[in-house]
Amino acid sequence: MSGPVTVQDVPAARLDPAAPEPPTVELSESRVAEVGGLRVRRALPKRGRRTVGAWCFVDHVGPATLRAPRAVEVGPHPHCGLQTVTWLLEGEQLHRDSLGSEQLIRPGQLNLMTAGGGVAHAEESLDYSGPLHGVQLWVAQPAATRHGAGEFDHVAEPPRVELPHGEATVLLGAFADATSPGRTDTPLVGVDLALRPGLQELPLLPGFEYALVVLAGAVRVDDTVVEPGRLAYLGEGRDELPLEAREDTRVLLLGGEPFEAPVLMWWNFVARTREEIDAAYADWRDDTGRFGRVHSDAPRIPAPVPPWWPGP
Repeated sequence: MSGPVTVQDVPAARLDPAAPEPPTVELSESRVAEVGGLRVRRALPKRGRRTVGAWCFVDHVGPATLRAPRAVEVGPHPHCGLQTVTWLLEGEQLHRDSLGSEQLIRPGQLNLMTAGGGVAHAEESLDYSGPLHGVQLWVAQPAATRHGAGEFDHVAEPPRVELPHGEATVLLGAFADATSPGRTDTPLVGVDLALRPGLQELPLLPGFEYALVVLAGAVRVDDTVVEPGRLAYLGEGRDELPLEAREDTRVLLLGGEPFEAPVLMWWNFVARTREEIDAAYADWRDDTGRFGRVHSDAPRIPAPVPPWWPGP
């Protein structure tokens, strides 16, 4: 457990009125969708904002109550050009992929699958009954690795940092004096903040852009209150972030250097051109072997036809 070396309390009258104005907080509504029978609130991507750093997809899953058997069954489906990041606050889920990985994930553990040129996976609840609450995130891969080999990592105990009014778990990247062992292909950070009531200041990097996604409770940033169902984009140029919680709150802090290029996202693929999407779609449709095989009893999910697709 790391001590609160670089994180400090913020007095109520701390801000200097003569200091430069910080970036504004931009709030946007999440879109409600359904995945594997579960209601999710999709904070990214959205019209006008595809990425925050390399983070390109954020689904807030639940809270929900599962009833066995197979309350959640997301059958084998493909990915390319991205990393999937799974983090649970409650419940459990079984991950299987075409790399041969089979990993049960529980609260406080991190699953990280790097797709590179192509990997398939399935997510199932099997015989679990009980609450489920968490997030599914994607990270866009840069040109240097997005056509490379796939990889799967399970981080059983991500590092934690004590805060004056709570605790931070570092999912990816570095925060305060802690660094996650999870693979990162671009400079970024992902932190789960478990906050108690109080006002505190978190260290940021001015060269990163940041966003917040509240999972439970509410938090005040500058003069803006952020609640579940919204993405709070914080912009670039901040070296500190005053956060105030009035109740017990869980919030994700996501950030990174602005991504190297615009991305094209369609279904489960992250690419740069339609031609790349077309090739991925055809390879999954025709089962060419590019994405491998997943040993799962769940039915394989067919790819929807791209809206611009010229062929049959």
